[in-house]
Amino acid sequence: MATAPRKSIANSPQRRELYFFTLYRMLEAALLALVAFSPVGELMLEIRDPGVLRTIVVLYMVAALALLLASYRSEIPPPRQAAVGLGLDLLVVAGTLAVTSGGQGGIALLLLFNVGAGALILPQRLGLGFATAAAMVVLGESIYRRTFEAIEQRPLAESVMFSVTYLATAVLCELLSRQVIESQALADRRGEELANQAEINELVIRRMRTGILVVDGDHRVKVCNEAAWGLLGKPSPDRQQLADVAAPLHRALLVWRQGRGDIPKAMTLAEGAPEVLPRFVSLSLTDNLFLIFLDDSRLYSDRAEELTLATLGRLSASIAHEIRNPLAAISYSVQLLEETTNLPEADRRLLEIIHTQCQRMNGIVQDILGLARRERSQPETLDIGQFARRFVDEYRSSHPLETDVLQAVSERTTLAMADPRHLHQVLTILVQNALTYGRLPGEPAKVTVAVRSAPPGSPPELNVTDRGPGIPAAVADRIFTPFYTTSEHGTGLGRYTAQNICEANPSTLTNPPVRGGGSCFRIVLPPGLTLMQDEIGNTRLNLA
Repeated sequence: MATAPRKSIANSPQRRELYFFTLYRMLEAALLALVAFSPVGELMLEIRDPGVLRTIVVLYMVAALALLLASYRSEIPPPRQAAVGLGLDLLVVAGTLAVTSGGQGGIALLLLFNVGAGALILPQRLGLGFATAAAMVVLGESIYRRTFEAIEQRPLAESVMFSVTYLATAVLCELLSRQVIESQALADRRGEELANQAEINELVIRRMRTGILVVDGDHRVKVCNEAAWGLLGKPSPDRQQLADVAAPLHRALLVWRQGRGDIPKAMTLAEGAPEVLPRFVSLSLTDNLFLIFLDDSRLYSDRAEELTLATLGRLSASIAHEIRNPLAAISYSVQLLEETTNLPEADRRLLEIIHTQCQRMNGIVQDILGLARRERSQPETLDIGQFARRFVDEYRSSHPLETDVLQAVSERTTLAMADPRHLHQVLTILVQNALTYGRLPGEPAKVTVAVRSAPPGSPPELNVTDRGPGIPAAVADRIFTPFYTTSEHGTGLGRYTAQNICEANPSTLTNPPVRGGGSCFRIVLPPGLTLMQDEIGNTRLNLA
């Protein structure tokens, strides 16, 4: 998941709070300038030294303006600027109180906002420190006047109340600042989560195999994922009107919006594109947005074919199971008749035909039952070179080959993971096909079961090759399709069964081309595991 970019300091809450704090300081400087440079000030305060007050006000206005301009600079941390400004405020208030009299309450009240604003930006200890300093300035000025100047313009309790108010305001504003920071952090996290969720949704929609279009009330395309773009014939992004992109879909949407209740039929939206089945959904009650799903009709065809094959497989298995008993009875009866000594030669020939066809039917039944009741794979580490040699020896002993040739070739010990029963079944199917169909007219079949040693990092291979006429290129892509065969005596289930067994192990069965004629069926197996000991004697697993 991508990391959210860092927010600019200029857009942080503290930066905004600092900006308004500096604006308020400019207002304070303007009020003090009104007092120092206009006759109104004489009505509000008793100014004992106008020159010093004006100097303080001018310097304060210049510093306030500088702090206002500095608040725009994101490289200066807001707490540092707030501390400098609050220290300046305390100095100005202390100087103003020293050269005026009669308006201490108003000046102290102006300082209340500065203390609170500083507590919102500064850390807790620093905010409380400035609040204590403000309280000491106000309280100290009152005590100094009472002690050294004998002036009692306002009660001491007022100064104490201002001091307590400063501290309470700092505490409350600090708590408020903490809640604001936590709320902002929570909002940022929620914003990042929503942004990430939006990216995930966009990626999912873009990668969906179902085409998705979003159009507005005027049938302008607003959203189009990759699947829909391909089903529409990859139109130019400049074409926004649905009528220009896919006129049949535009008409179908118009009919659907009129509420006729017609079910959209499969349609082709571009030359060379597959048929699609459109579905429409209204995203708003005001008919401003519509969602269009474009389903590739090939997916439905593939699913229907899978269901058909599954149903046909179960039906075939049931029929094959029922055929076995009468077939066994026929075969047994033929064997008994063949033992008759005075049987005419013509009848004996008929019995031979019946026996041959019974064997053929029994093979078909075995193929169908093997496809229907496949057992779960239990792979183990095998030396497939030794396994291939043992398989060839067993096959020769149980199947007379006469002039046909079946041999095993193995370069060295090659370990692989496989279920020996399943591998034996796959090799039996492939070898029987090779001996039956992998021969040139008038010549014996030559079949080789070869183990190809795997270089480091490559899986081991087991190849069954023959020197027959090979598989025509026109049918090479269909040889693993169930019930597909080019022979009038085959069922088309052998190679399909072998491929399914390989996929369950897991391994792969392919039909690579062969130079010089013939055909090859290649079983690619996962490498086997061996136990090895390291230098300190610990036993560990290692891939062969």
